[in-house]
Amino acid sequence: MTAVTVLLALLAALTNASASVLQRRAAVQEPYEDGPAGGAGSAVRRLGRLLRRPFWLAGAALLAVSGLLQAGALAVGGLSLVQPLLATELLFTLVVGSVVFRRRPGGGTWLAFAALAAGLALFLLAAAPGAGRPTAPPRAWLLGGGGALGAVVLLVALARPMRGAPRAALLGLASAVCFATTAALLKEAVGRLGHGPAAMFAHWSPYATAGAGLVAFLLLQSAFGAGSLTASQPALTLGDALTSVVLGWVLFAETVHLGLRVLPEAVGVALIGAGSVGLARAAAAGREWDTSARDGAGSRPHRVHR
Repeated sequence: MTAVTVLLALLAALTNASASVLQRRAAVQEPYEDGPAGGAGSAVRRLGRLLRRPFWLAGAALLAVSGLLQAGALAVGGLSLVQPLLATELLFTLVVGSVVFRRRPGGGTWLAFAALAAGLALFLLAAAPGAGRPTAPPRAWLLGGGGALGAVVLLVALARPMRGAPRAALLGLASAVCFATTAALLKEAVGRLGHGPAAMFAHWSPYATAGAGLVAFLLLQSAFGAGSLTASQPALTLGDALTSVVLGWVLFAETVHLGLRVLPEAVGVALIGAGSVGLARAAAAGREWDTSARDGAGSRPHRVHR
C-alpha cells in the first residue's frame, strides 16, 4: 500500500500544481480594473470572463481531481506520509510553470529543487511513517483537534501586532496547521466510507473538512498579503508536514521512528526548509513568467499560490 499511497500523493501534488499554473495563465490574460472602475463589480465581471477561459476551467477540473487523489492517498495511507509528500507541489509548480510560460528555471532554482527533494526523501526514509487506524476515536479528536485550534488561535493572535515578514510567517504557519487539520478531517471522512456513503455523510467530519479548508484558504491569502512568499512559504511547507506527523500520531496512532533517526530527520527538515526558501524566491522573482502568457492585455504579476 505504501507505493500506492506515494503515487497517489505525488499525482495529487502534480495535478494541484498544474491547476495553479493553468488558472494563473488564464488570470494574467484578464486585466484588473484600477481606480473608480474597480471594486466588487469589476471582480465579479473579471470572474465571469475567467469562467469562459478554457485554461481556467481546465485548472478548476484539475483541482477537483487533485482533491480526489489526495482523498484516495489518505484512504490507503497515513497522514504523516501523504502530507509531507504534497510539499512536492512546489517543485511541480515551477516545473509546469516553466513549460507553460516558456521560462527555464535558473541554477539556483534547480539547487532548491534538489534540496527539497533530498530533504523529503531523507525525512521520510528516516521517519518511516507507519499507517495506523482508519478513523480516530472522539477523545483523540478532542485532544488533536483542540490542540490544533488552540495553535491557530495563538498564531493569529501573535501575528496581529506584527508587520511584514514576521506576520507573513506566523499566518503561513497558522494556515499550515489548518491545512494539516483539513487533511486529518478528510482522512476521518474517507475512513468511514467502509460503512457506506450514508455513514460518511451522516458523520460530522465531511462538513468540518469543508469549514477547516475554508479557514485555511483565508489564512493563506492573509499570509500572502502580509509579506513576501519567501516569508510565508517555508512556514507553510514545514508547518503542514510536521503538524501532519503530530496529528497522525495523536489521532490515528501512526508511528514515526525516533531515537538515532532524529538526526537524519532533522537534516531532512533543514533541507526542506532551505529548498522551500529557494523555491519561494524563484517564484517571487519569476513574475516575468506572466509576460509570455499575455495576449495583448495588460496585467498585474501574480504570486505562486500553494
